[in-house]
Amino acid sequence: MNKAELITAVAEKTSLPRKQVEEVVESMLEMIVRTLKKGGSVHLTSFGTFLARRREARMGVHPRNPQQRIHMPAVTVAKFQTGKGLKDALKHHDATSL
Repeated sequence: MNKAELITAVAEKTSLPRKQVEEVVESMLEMIVRTLKKGGSVHLTSFGTFLARRREARMGVHPRNPQQRIHMPAVTVAKFQTGKGLKDALKHHDATSL
């Protein structure tokens, strides 16, 4: 499911106008990104937590030339930790119902 499909599905489920749902989804994503940029986290109870983590600089191997070592600079990356409710929902999911 992509973002457009998500917006359409939520609009149908809630009977809200698609434009209104799109604004809410866009605002939510914007707030998550803004919070992560500040180094914070966004915790959605029973779903999961979005975190910003710093990956330290390190030496790596050039993919086209394995003998060549390259410096990989430090970078901040987004992480997602699954919440208990989502873990349980997926654990008890019957694969045949897909």
